[in-house]
Amino acid sequence: MMKVLVDTNVILNYLTGREDKYLEESIQVMLMCSQKKLEGYVAFHSLSIIWYTAGIMKLPEENKREWLDLVCSILTTASANHDSVVDAVHNVEFRDFEDNLQDCCAVSAGCDYIVTGNVKDYERSSIKAVTPIELVQIVKGR
Repeated sequence: MMKVLVDTNVILNYLTGREDKYLEESIQVMLMCSQKKLEGYVAFHSLSIIWYTAGIMKLPEENKREWLDLVCSILTTASANHDSVVDAVHNVEFRDFEDNLQDCCAVSAGCDYIVTGNVKDYERSSIKAVTPIELVQIVKGR
């Protein structure tokens, strides 16, 4: 089964239904993960970003916990070891530290793809980054 790390922006599309060019496909990606058509992962630190975002949206704590519970029921949490995090700290070639951590988690989980709305930030990624639209096309083409 194909393994994918779902970036925070895709998860937030799914949770919030916010205006985004990848909204429909983000929902499809999460549904494919929930239906076990894909083995989906979430980077450990994405959960705190989701919590923080829900706080900005003024969601009550109960709702924030429901969001995290939903995400954890669909996706498996992926982590990174100390050495890979330190490598990410020193990797000046990777433009965005947070995205570098996403890559570290994807490598740790043995993912085939990182699905994200910002592929351009993953030019230095060890794991190929694809948009939700591209991932849906890949899965349908199998």
